[in-house]
Amino acid sequence: MHIHNLSKENSILSQFVSEIRDVTVQKDSMRFRRNIERIGEVLGYELSKTLEFETKTITTPLATTKTLVPKNDVVLCSILRAGVPIHNGLLNYFDKAENAFISAYRHHLDNPESFEIVVEYLACPDLTGKTLILADPMLATGQSLIATFKALQPFGTPKNIHIVAAIGAEVGVQFLEDNLPKDTNLWIAAIDDTLNSKGYIVPGLGDAGDLAFGVKLQH
Repeated sequence: MHIHNLSKENSILSQFVSEIRDVTVQKDSMRFRRNIERIGEVLGYELSKTLEFETKTITTPLATTKTLVPKNDVVLCSILRAGVPIHNGLLNYFDKAENAFISAYRHHLDNPESFEIVVEYLACPDLTGKTLILADPMLATGQSLIATFKALQPFGTPKNIHIVAAIGAEVGVQFLEDNLPKDTNLWIAAIDDTLNSKGYIVPGLGDAGDLAFGVKLQH
């Protein structure tokens, strides 16, 4: 897997990351969502540099001119519900993309520190020969993304696969490397060292879904 860790470069992206981590800033859920969205925009911009481009002739009010435009057929797939803001950020840039949505969540067993990934809802177009972008703000264990990837396989084989995440853990990145095609690209704003006993990234930022949309009822 090709890992593009943008925290290794100085950019405005680090400001957005610092704000989604900050417990005082996190109290503003609208700002949290917007920062996740902006992270998606920056990662999408960097990802776009690796796409295939073709020359197109356009007509301006004064003349014709040639310009480069991307030729990939892009499908954006986000994991509900936390993936919605980063999906919106990507969609701001890939405005002609098709869209897929999937619910993949942790179902805790008898031990609160153990869980399985449950996939319930899935809507997806044909993926054959397309550029698939899987978006999830938090790459903790990596199990949700792999469960999503497996659930999408009946919809066809994409030409390219990109993973977009705001914050990840080393163990999750390694899990993706072990379970995804070797030419997969990971675009990520920061990679942290560890997970706690419940599988949350440390230092991380907490539960991205709760911070974006409010605390959910457990059942």
